[in-house]
Amino acid sequence: MSETLGYLLGRANHALYKDFDQQLRAAGLSMLEWRVLAALHGSEPLTVSQLAHEVLSKQPTVTKLVQRMADQGWVELLADPADQRRTLVDASPAGRKLARPLLDKARNHEAQMLRALAAPEQAALKKLLAKLAARAA
Repeated sequence: MSETLGYLLGRANHALYKDFDQQLRAAGLSMLEWRVLAALHGSEPLTVSQLAHEVLSKQPTVTKLVQRMADQGWVELLADPADQRRTLVDASPAGRKLARPLLDKARNHEAQMLRALAAPEQAALKKLLAKLAARAA
């Protein structure tokens, strides 16, 4: 069991996020709220289904979540000009302000974790993980 890919990826994910999760909680965010703000940071507004795909969650869960986040002022819900039946989600100025320092902390935390690997190993790891992730897309 301890050598299966799923187990190793789960352990690596836990190691990567265990300390960062505390920083998110201190900022008042859940991991899923963080993923939403991170996905919207620097991007065009996304449909709820696009956002659900980006944050690795189910659409009904993201629909409810973005409504709560809109109520808190972290995201804005916009009518899609191309299709009035769809809603677009964008980070609000308050959401961007909340996410900006956390993005820096996330990058720093990732860099700390990757220091255990040589630069070519880091590049290879990211390339291989992206290749595996593309199979699920």
